[in-house]
Amino acid sequence: MKKLWELKQSTNPDTLEMFIYGDIEGNYFDWWTWDMVESETSANHFRNELAKYPDAKQINLYVNSYGGSVYEAMAIRNQLKRHPAAKTAYVDGFACSAASFILTACDKVVMYSNTMQMIHNMWNIAVGNAKQLRKAADDLDIIMAGNRQAYLEKSNGKISEKELIKLLDAESWLTAQQCIDYGFADEILGQEVDLTGAKQMLQKMNMTLEQHLSYNKALAAQVRELSQKTEPPEPPEPPTPPTPPDPSAPPPEPQENKTIKLMAALFR
Repeated sequence: MKKLWELKQSTNPDTLEMFIYGDIEGNYFDWWTWDMVESETSANHFRNELAKYPDAKQINLYVNSYGGSVYEAMAIRNQLKRHPAAKTAYVDGFACSAASFILTACDKVVMYSNTMQMIHNMWNIAVGNAKQLRKAADDLDIIMAGNRQAYLEKSNGKISEKELIKLLDAESWLTAQQCIDYGFADEILGQEVDLTGAKQMLQKMNMTLEQHLSYNKALAAQVRELSQKTEPPEPPEPPTPPTPPDPSAPPPEPQENKTIKLMAALFR
């Protein structure tokens, strides 16, 4: 798994690169190893790694995530806001739910023309009586009132809170251009991506699949032929039992013994 943070040592040693490729989740307990595991997309891991580079001047954030824990995303977002470095986010695929929330901490959000963001109201699992369930819903409304402020700050007046509520209620998927219009993104990269390598890989995969199919067909034919050769012969049908003699029928005439008749003729 790619680490959440890495220091870019090539052209600019003061640049940090952060990758969120996967779910944003907190630390968890591994019941198999009986250990607490630190998630590489948790706020704790983010804090520990960021503390190693207090003098970073530029942070590049690359996102391709369906989202995850708002609890973790909120802390990551605010840690980014506090850091004095310039922050630029690149949406490499999807920035959904909590992942889009983290983008609001960046000074600049860059999206490719075919990438998307998805925003919605947060949800939770609640258990209890009617009063407790109503309180859980009220709590979510209060939390969302705070979360909306992050999107409104990023939009810089391009969208009203009333419009934002409609988008959140509709669980909206937003194109790169829509994100520009609403103020959730600042730049669209529209250059075409060279897909030559991807096409060659696809052709190679197709060829390999055809070879596997041909091999499997030949192997199946050999197995059928072998099974036919090694199959045991069918057991013979049981003999038909003789018909019992009819007691009312006359006894059969004695058959002539040709051997005895020949011997008697010879020795007369």
